[in-house]
Amino acid sequence: MTRTKEIVERATKGELLSREEGLALCSDRVDLLSLMGAANRVREHFFGRNVSFCSIINAKSGRCPGDCVFCAQSARHSSQVKVYPMMGKGELLDSIQRTAREGASHVGIVTSGVKAPQGEEFETLLECVREVAQWESVKICCSMGQITEGDARRLKEAGVVRYHHNLESSLAFYGNISRTIRYADKLATVRAAKKAGLETCCGGIFGLGESWEDRVELAVTIRELGVDSVPLNFLRPVEGTPLEKATPLSPREALRIVALFRLMLPDKTIKVCGGREYVLRDMQSWMYHAGANGAILGNYLTTTGRPPQEDLQMVADLGLEAV
Repeated sequence: MTRTKEIVERATKGELLSREEGLALCSDRVDLLSLMGAANRVREHFFGRNVSFCSIINAKSGRCPGDCVFCAQSARHSSQVKVYPMMGKGELLDSIQRTAREGASHVGIVTSGVKAPQGEEFETLLECVREVAQWESVKICCSMGQITEGDARRLKEAGVVRYHHNLESSLAFYGNISRTIRYADKLATVRAAKKAGLETCCGGIFGLGESWEDRVELAVTIRELGVDSVPLNFLRPVEGTPLEKATPLSPREALRIVALFRLMLPDKTIKVCGGREYVLRDMQSWMYHAGANGAILGNYLTTTGRPPQEDLQMVADLGLEAV
């Protein structure tokens, strides 16, 4: 029995790979196509032909006091992005309705800043969510930075189903990403959302200079948190940020990351998100063969994505089904 067949058998039985076993898969000595084949079989076992799409709305943009080295919305960088305050209720509802029509099952409301909005902004958001919850055509998620368990409960009561908050990388590497936002606070936010009864969405961004050890450790940390959905982002360098001249990952390295996360987190939703068009290029459809079972549909926060109909057609051409 080959090593990849053994991994598939163990994963489908619910057995989890150790750090050491995960790291062994990162070596170039492990054939990428064989690794992707194993990841694809695990995806099929847990998700069949189903692919889930989510879309995001940049409801409040720019002027974030954080210093994340990859982020175009940091007030500490000189990147040129649109800056605007929290959308009003009418504009936000229109954006959600328009985005939902494009084919996503989940729509995420995203606000810039280290912490979730408070006061009138938070109340406006709750009003909006309560109204959308009556539509029954789309599920609402939120990504608003650090949040308390109390506010997370208010979001759930209003109708939010999932809270998103990325760890970005391993604890060991995180000091290279931000010195103003503590890793411990990120962990606390995910735990607060889970304790409030929300589903959790938590992943990272790759291509910042992290090692394979960092990537494996991130997967283990996410697994220990009991996260439901794992977004994988790839750096697309933005002018005016500290990483504006960073060398992008190769498509093959990005696909190995996707396969790694599928095999380390066999029954979790793995979504390929920001930077996929830039890094994977003509190999975008391969992300599903590497174990992904979801993606962001449409545009990202500050960069343009593919037209939604192209992603929906790609999934159909692969014999998969958007749900």
